Formats: sequence, structure tokens, C-alpha cells
Amino acid sequence: MKRFAAPALALLLLALPESGQAASGPWTKAGPLEARLISAVEGVGDLDTVPLGLEVRLEPGWKTYWRSPGDAGFAPRLDWGGSGNLKEAALSYPAPHRFSVLGFETAGYDVAVTFPVRAVPAEPGKPLDLKLNAELLVCTDICVPQMVSLGLSVPAGPAMPGPEANEVARAEAQVPGDGQASGLAVESVRASGTTVEIEATARETFVQPDVFIEADPPLAFSAPAATFSADDRRVTLRLEAKEAPAGTDLAGRSLVLTLVDGNRSLETKVTAEAGLAGSAPAAGLLAMLGVAVLGGLILNLMPCVLPVLSLKLLSVVRHGGSAPGAVRAGFLASAAGILTSFLLLAAVLVGVKAAGGAVGWGIQFQQPLFLVFMVVLVTLFAANLWGFFEVPLPRVLADRMGGGSGEGGGIAGQFATGAFATLLATPCSAPFLGTAVGFALAQGPAEVFAIFAALGVGLALPYLTVAAFPRLARLLPRPGRWMAVLRRVMGAALALTALWLLSVLAVQTGEAVAAAVAALMLSVLAALWLGGRNFRPAGALAGLLALAAFAAPAVVGPPAGAATGVAEDASRWVPFAEPDIRRMVAEGRTVFVDVTAEWCITCQANKKLVLNRGEVAERFEEGRGLVAMRADWTRPDEAISRYLARHGRYGIPFNMVYGPGAPEGIALPELLTESAVIEALDRAAGASRPSS
Repeated sequence: MKRFAAPALALLLLALPESGQAASGPWTKAGPLEARLISAVEGVGDLDTVPLGLEVRLEPGWKTYWRSPGDAGFAPRLDWGGSGNLKEAALSYPAPHRFSVLGFETAGYDVAVTFPVRAVPAEPGKPLDLKLNAELLVCTDICVPQMVSLGLSVPAGPAMPGPEANEVARAEAQVPGDGQASGLAVESVRASGTTVEIEATARETFVQPDVFIEADPPLAFSAPAATFSADDRRVTLRLEAKEAPAGTDLAGRSLVLTLVDGNRSLETKVTAEAGLAGSAPAAGLLAMLGVAVLGGLILNLMPCVLPVLSLKLLSVVRHGGSAPGAVRAGFLASAAGILTSFLLLAAVLVGVKAAGGAVGWGIQFQQPLFLVFMVVLVTLFAANLWGFFEVPLPRVLADRMGGGSGEGGGIAGQFATGAFATLLATPCSAPFLGTAVGFALAQGPAEVFAIFAALGVGLALPYLTVAAFPRLARLLPRPGRWMAVLRRVMGAALALTALWLLSVLAVQTGEAVAAAVAALMLSVLAALWLGGRNFRPAGALAGLLALAAFAAPAVVGPPAGAATGVAEDASRWVPFAEPDIRRMVAEGRTVFVDVTAEWCITCQANKKLVLNRGEVAERFEEGRGLVAMRADWTRPDEAISRYLARHGRYGIPFNMVYGPGAPEGIALPELLTESAVIEALDRAAGASRPSS
């Protein structure tokens, strides 16, 4: 029996797997991940490179990162120190998946991934003794760096395929190639500023194409917007570089593209050509032009524009008995003022966007000097309506101020009225306006000018209608003494507009600055009123006082430590902090985000009519897992600008609701209703809160 014991024991030992030997190393667990090294061959043979794999498995809900992780995370960090007979080891990356959470874009893997490794022996034919310390960042609602120490020995001997050969081969097949095997091809890459447009084709129809862009120095990019051809074999992908340095132009830059569509992938290095290959699809642009016209038309009914319409009403009354030609000329001049102002505004926004600055509808109201200018202008319009300088004012200047006498009222004055209407319209957000402006500012310069021209046409439609049918003016009563009363009422409406502008200025620069400007404007009115017919000295004094108002923000200045946020309901509202949203949602809470500003009339209406009353206010008061977060855009704020841009919005109001049932957020309409807010809160709460 003894002579059979030794051979039997030897056979038994050969049958047992050896830890860290041949085809695979042992699994090592660290937190929610476990990893091991595997080999495609049982021996090194005479291979110059030995095919290996770093196999990673993750618990459900966890992910790890690609070589370019995106907005957050880091790639695997590998240390092969301590390995025997290893010259170098090169890690390859399978095609990644995109993870979009709360506006953040990252790339990586979930469930499981095997990274192919090509190990180069220092001396071919001799055993490899591999030691690897790997640091991988793994994330779910939280992120945790994990360290694993792995080992694998590949002995000398024939390089016969081992039991893990298929796993290593599958991993290598998932590494993006040149596209020939997958049937994918990149036809063109164009760039303008921070926008990149990629045109790709496929042998078989595209299903869900995605693309990842790597630049040097690194940039984070948005998720692509895809436009498909009729047969789905050609796709145009448009991406935007986020938080790029001012003046960034990707045209002419070298980029690495990784195109992924299901199990198919391609990787290529390209140089972006200048200029975008195509603008928005023609049908989409035409539809948005219609939306812009409608939004501009409705803008006439918003509170911001009503004071200017009062001036035009006086003009219409004055035209009551005029010849059709004079009526038509006056109203065409007002329409021209509107269109010119919209095109100038578009030119400014295109320039600011090209320089890498934040753009948006109404952002000029974030500037104190612009507010002072508007206060001075509105005050002078009111004084003119009240007759403080109407009689002695020179005809040319009176025409430019819109207060000229006679039938025409001054073509220059009518043009100024249209321009003034545009300036006051920008803090208002009519239905469809935010959609049109957001579409325009997300496109190229041509689309911006086209959409803003359409907005101008919409706002000017009432003027163009009267210009087309000038006899409509004859339906109004003829001028008479009653006009004096109407002028005083309209002047009072403009005075109220000035008070509103001063309240916005107080939020931005402090009450002392607003009080100083208000005192100077009262002095302007007093100088013009007391001057009477002796206008020249009174006008000179009023001019000096008006100029002094522009110096008030710098001379008086905001008080030290002045608050810049919206102070009302401080107990209910927390300041905007986008990184906190994801954490709160992970904790099972619902987050209501209100992007607002003191100069946004629609925002104030939403607060007064919906957010601060009824069941919505009760929900906010109760709390119970609901967080009300307010982003005050009264002053320029880069974090808020980036947040809006990530959602394709460039104007306010903007409201989003996040929660366990809607981690990506639910966007609400510009004009809120109680039912829309309650429904969104219930949907976002999901299972954590029953619907009411």
C-alpha cells in the first residue's frame, strides 16, 4: 500500500488549484467590489506579451470609472511594483457607459468589467510573478476609493490557452477599434467655439449612439444631442464643452473620439474642422421660429411692456385724425425700433457667448449701471408726460423723447418707443419665450439672430397690424382735454416702473444706493418742474443730477456684508447648492429648485400666486422630506448660469423638482400653476411619499 500512497498524493496535489498560479489569481474583496488577475495562457511560452485581464465585479447599484471619467471620479490607478520579470504592463479600456445624474455626466462601468492587460516580460520564456496594487473609485449615492492587492503567477512552459482565455478575448473585443469590425465610421468632426458636431455612419442602423470626447487639456462635455437620417444609418451628434475657459475654440484642436452604440464601438483621433457642418434641422428651426413669434406676441401682455404701451396709446390717440401715411410711418418706426433692439441684443449675446461668458434672457438687469440708466430714462419719460418740459423742449429732442407735438409725434420718437419696449420686455418671460430663447442660445449665431428676429416680429405685430391697416387709428376718439388726464395716469404708471427698478437696484447694491438714486430722480423732477418755461438752466441742472445717479453705485456702494440673496421666507428656503441636490435625493428627500430674480416679473408673479399660497405653501411649511431651494439670479452667478445652461435654459423663471421618483428632475413650465407644482412634487417623491 505504501508504494501507491506517494503517487496518489502527488496526483491529488496536482488536482488542487494553487492560489495565485497559472490561469487566475484569487478574488480579493474591498467594500462593494472584488477583483482578481486572470491569464489567457497557462504558461508564458516564448511570448513577447502575455495576455492578461483585471477582472472587477461590483455589487448592484455601484459603478467604477473609465480612463476619462467626466464631471467627477478618477480612472483606475495601478502599481505593479514588486512584480518579478515584468518590464511593463499596459491596461486597455473596454467601451464605457454613460451615467447622467442631476446634470453631471460621467463614463464608466457597472456590474462587472474586465480590463485587458498586455504584460511584457523582462526576459521572455521565464515565469511572470505579478503583484498589483490597484486603487479604484466606486460610487453609488456615495463614492469610496477602494484598494485591492492582487497576485498572479504565470509559469514557464507552453503558452496553451487557459480556462480564462475566452474571458480575456471578450474583454479585448470590447476595446474600441478602428470601426472596421463594428461597421462604424466617423465621417466628419467640426467645431465652433465650445460646440462640437460629429457626423457618423453605421453598416447596421444606429440604436442608441453615444460619443465621448477627450481633449488636451481635459474638458468636460455634455451628453450628445442626436439627429438621425431617414434610414437611421447616419447620425449627427452635437456636444457642448462645459465650464470651458473663456475664449475656448475647439476648431483646429486634436480630439480623441470614442463612439459607442450598444456592443459596437470605435475610437479615433481627429482634428476638428472650423465651423459647424449644419445648423438645427430646418423643420425644427421653422417650428421654433413660430414659437418665437407667438412668444413675442404674448410678451405685449406682460407687465414689463405695459408702461411702454401706455406711451404708444397716447401716440395712437394723437394719430386719430391723421392721414393714413403718417399713421403708417409712425407705427413702422416703432416696429423698426423693436426689431433693431432685438437684433442688437442678439449680437451682444453672440459676442458674450463666443467669449465664454454666461448668456441669458434679461441678464442686463443684473448690472447696476443698466438699472440706473433705466430709472433715469423712465423718470424722464414720466416727466415729459406730466408736461414738466414739454413746451420749452427743442423739437428735435422732444421728437427723440417721444413727446413731440404735432401729428407725427416724431419718427425718431416712435423708433425710441419701440426700443424702449424691448428693453423693458427682457425681465418678463412669456409662455414659449423661454423655449425659443433656450433653443437659440444653444445653437450657432445664425439661429440666435433668426430666433431673436422672430421674437421682435412677435412683439411688433400689433404695431405692424396698425401700419398695415392705418384706418384702425380713426376708430379712436379725437384728441381733446381728456388726453391731459390720460397723460398724467400714464406718467404715474411709468413712475411705478421706476420704483420697481429701484427695488431691484436695492437688492443688488443695497438700500443706500437705491435711496441715493431715488433722491436724485426726485431732484431731477423738481428741477424740471420749477424751471417752467426757463428750460435751459433747469435742463442743465437736471442733466447733471441724472449723471450723478450713475456714480451712486460706486460712491455710495453696498454696505459691508450686504446679503445678495432673496431674503423672504428664509425659514422655508435654503440657498441654492447644486452638489447638495444629489445628496438630498439619495437621502430620500424631494428638492424643489426655484431660479428667480428680483428683476423677473414672472418670477414674482409665480411666488405671489402659487409658491407663497395655498397647498404649495403648506407643503413647504410642513417640510416632511421636502427641501425648498432658491437660486437668486438677481446678481450674476456662474453656478446658476451653468445650472441653467446644463438644462438648456437661458432665461428665468426656471423650476425643477427632484426626488427618489425623479432623480433627473422634472422641469416645470415658466408660468406655474398649483396643480402642476403639486403633481411634480408627488411624482418626484415616488414611493417615499404617497400621492395626495
